[in-house]
Amino acid sequence: MSNGYEEIVRGESLLRRAPGRRHELICERLHERVSLSAAGIVSTRLLPPRTVIELCPGTLLRPDLTLVTAATGKAWLIAEIVDTVDHHPDTVMKKAIYEDVRLPRLWMVDPRYDNVEVYHGSPYGLALQRILANRDLLTETLLPELSLAMADLFGS
Repeated sequence: MSNGYEEIVRGESLLRRAPGRRHELICERLHERVSLSAAGIVSTRLLPPRTVIELCPGTLLRPDLTLVTAATGKAWLIAEIVDTVDHHPDTVMKKAIYEDVRLPRLWMVDPRYDNVEVYHGSPYGLALQRILANRDLLTETLLPELSLAMADLFGS
């Protein structure tokens, strides 16, 4: 997506600027690897980047990556690639929404620091499980085939 886009956050319009080239490269790499890992899992479907999803009434978001349950269309894993200039919507606003709707998995991919924060849903909200950087591998028990090196994701 080379143009800016709109998200609706709790009934309020939020205009987002067009993602930069590095953001898009990271998004492409992430989608490619997750797509390969989810290909054999019939209960899961990967949506195209920034597909509009309604998580709750009055909130229409466009995550960089969304995995949904095939039977219900309900999101179970979302990845947000943090905007290097305007990170507040991703790191604060949208993260709070994901916590409110009890999203099972969230990856906050941060090109500013070349790291990924991995969150799991808990009875108390999103719980930080680990921060991946350098030589770490991004894995997910619900995607057994996924093993993505940070250097491959960020192009380091």
